[in-house]
Amino acid sequence: MKTGRRRRAAVLGAVVVLLAVVGCVTAVVVDTRGCQERRQADEAKVRVSRWESPEDLPHIGAYSEIHWQARALGNPCSLVPGPTDWDYQGVILLRPQDARALAEQFEFVPFAADKPAELLHSRTPANVWPGLVPFLPTEPRWLHSQAYDETLSSSGGRVVFLDVERQTLLFML
Repeated sequence: MKTGRRRRAAVLGAVVVLLAVVGCVTAVVVDTRGCQERRQADEAKVRVSRWESPEDLPHIGAYSEIHWQARALGNPCSLVPGPTDWDYQGVILLRPQDARALAEQFEFVPFAADKPAELLHSRTPANVWPGLVPFLPTEPRWLHSQAYDETLSSSGGRVVFLDVERQTLLFML
């Protein structure tokens, strides 16, 4: 009789533990799914707040307008703790005098879209995220400066394209 009670108690205990584990796993899956949905919405958002790291984009002056987006390179919703690197793209409307000064100071030269192999990277204006395309000039005359790109000391690098006539700066960080 005692073994029957013990057996039932053991089975009941196992069921409780199993339900707890299933509940935790379900909660993690639901939380991860919610995180992924928030991440996708956040990455789709076009921000207009001022760029908070002037060292990323030096010598651009007091620009009048900015539109930028951020995307996680890893998975910030992962259950494994650790940092996530971010990729940024943006379009800045410069003051005319700042666009000219930037082009002269860093010797921007015409960018040939048909010769991307000349770049030390694979990021070109053709790689602009769809949310930023409406803020680009319709027929841009992109200039590029390897010297300006190399002024950023971080390992991720910076790629910038400038249209002096339309005072537009396209950046990828």
